[in-house]
Amino acid sequence: MENRNIIVIGASAGGISALKQLCSSLPADLNASVFIVWHMAPAVRGVLPQILNQVSAIHAAHGVDGEPIVSNRMYIAPPDHHMLIEQGRIRISHGPKENRFRPAVDPLFRSAAYTYGNRVIGVVLSGALDDGTAGLWTIKYRGGLTIVQDPIDAEVSSMPDSAIRQVTIDHIIPAEQMGPLLAKLVQDPANKDTPIAMEEDEKTKAELEIAGADTASGTSIFQFGVPSTYACPECHGVLTMLKDGNITRFRCHTGHAFSADALLEALTESIEDSLYNAIRGVDESVILLNHLGDHFAEANQPRAAAVYFQRATKVSEQAAMVRKAIRLAGLSADDEEPDAPENPKMPV
Repeated sequence: MENRNIIVIGASAGGISALKQLCSSLPADLNASVFIVWHMAPAVRGVLPQILNQVSAIHAAHGVDGEPIVSNRMYIAPPDHHMLIEQGRIRISHGPKENRFRPAVDPLFRSAAYTYGNRVIGVVLSGALDDGTAGLWTIKYRGGLTIVQDPIDAEVSSMPDSAIRQVTIDHIIPAEQMGPLLAKLVQDPANKDTPIAMEEDEKTKAELEIAGADTASGTSIFQFGVPSTYACPECHGVLTMLKDGNITRFRCHTGHAFSADALLEALTESIEDSLYNAIRGVDESVILLNHLGDHFAEANQPRAAAVYFQRATKVSEQAAMVRKAIRLAGLSADDEEPDAPENPKMPV
């Protein structure tokens, strides 16, 4: 019976500190392979391997497509690419974003669980929202072990909190204690194989095919869920609602995937953008109305000028109401944004 020698780690905001604490305490002879996804913007230069090599006895480098998996090595997902695990090798892809990120944690976790089952140990560290929760559920469902950073210890507790709420977690500990725990766990033989429902197995396989390709062409996700009333914030396609146990998430026909929290954040941003576009248009109308009012006032036509100034005042009030609605709904990150100034023009 083989040991639990596949370790997958996911982190986002606040994750660098946690990763350094974890990796610095791993022994050089861990006899396991470590795979790490850390959320980053596409244009960000991949600096994580350099950071971890300064503190870890195990060599870290970006994963390369087709690279063989070996022990005592840390594979880091490169910027703007998913990292997946196949039998004995790494798969690097530019597949659709999941939870608004590429790389995302869930595809890595899902692929590890699908390929290595009960040999996998999944670790969720500091981060915002809930990427990693669905993937951690798949690891647990397929017989693997689950570890989550204690939310009190995390700089940003949303990802650990979400995992703890929705997945059965084997260990909840501070990041600095994870290295010794992992060194102990990889010495233990994996449990016997866990029976997997055929539909769940087919769903996971389909999602890995989507994550591993540039498009979802030829792979239908509709059969594994039910159509939702929501449109994909990325491409506006119909979202299918999927279930992982009690976890609800969504995926569109082009492949974009969202947890409930990630979808809510995306929709909220879309609403805010639309409202601010409306405000921009209204503000431009106010400028034009005042300009016309000035024109008629200079032409000694006070009644016509008054009409335009009054309309400008009314439109300014409407813009102020939209700004207030944004703040009351909690859509704007800028709570200090002032109301639009009262129209300075007075009817002549």
